[in-house]
Amino acid sequence: MKMIRFARAAAVVVLAVSAAACGRRKAAAPSHEPAEVRRETIEVLVESTGVVRPRNRLEIKPPFGGRIEEVMVEEGAAVKTGDILARMSSTERAALLDAARAKDEATLRKWEDAYKPTMLIAPLDGTIIARNREPGQTVTTQDAILIMSDRLVVVAQVDETDIGRVKEGQTALIGLDAHPDTAVRGTVRRIAFDARTINNVTVYEVEVEPDKVPDCMKSGMTASVSFRVTRVEEAVTVPAGAVFVEDGRSLVLTDDGDPRTPPARVRVLTGISARGRTEILAGLDGSETVVREAFRMPERKPETGSPFLPSRKK
Repeated sequence: MKMIRFARAAAVVVLAVSAAACGRRKAAAPSHEPAEVRRETIEVLVESTGVVRPRNRLEIKPPFGGRIEEVMVEEGAAVKTGDILARMSSTERAALLDAARAKDEATLRKWEDAYKPTMLIAPLDGTIIARNREPGQTVTTQDAILIMSDRLVVVAQVDETDIGRVKEGQTALIGLDAHPDTAVRGTVRRIAFDARTINNVTVYEVEVEPDKVPDCMKSGMTASVSFRVTRVEEAVTVPAGAVFVEDGRSLVLTDDGDPRTPPARVRVLTGISARGRTEILAGLDGSETVVREAFRMPERKPETGSPFLPSRKK
């Protein structure tokens, strides 16, 4: 009887050890999850920030000191070359008219007709972005009565590590922090030859001209700029994590749907990568089922005892 009991106990131990070993092998077997294959437009962008500025910022200053008689335009007004922006009197004319005004209306009209005011003319087509003086104020030749710009542009700061991928004529997308729902297409018009250092980072100024300036775009606004480096239409793409390198070759795992067979390694030729997706140039036609190893957090053994007491050595 003792021998029979001992044999049964030994069999139970063997079965338990075998079950534990099978459990370990089953846990060690890698599991896979699907990696979506799709055809889409993929593009590589260089991201930057910038500021909306006038391309040509012109200060309209008087040719002599005097007094402003009339300002004809408001901020935001579009003007053409030759438009009258303001009228002003020289110091002598202002003194003469004040003396005539003290007498009577007839004398005032006489000197106003004989001594015409000076006109301030728009030197080019553009927009009034600042009105600094009002009628009745005295000015000198150093005072800017009005400020105008011919066209608003975005001046972006591009890091030196990315400037090599930005070219004149390149397409860019402009976003305004003040109007997050507004997106403006633009074109790179100028790249600075001289670098600047901002917060110990070397950057180059890149001027981007909007294809069309929206009414909400104002000088001084902060903008985000995305320069389009490469764009591919109808590209076959997979998640970047589904591509792995083995012996210098790029591979993906494909599943034939049979649970009895492991995923097959397929060699692929990759193209550009952007926003977590990788372009597949050869090796896949888009109809395959691609999988990748699922990530699992390692299991931790439950701790026993009080966390405030030191652990005992075994």
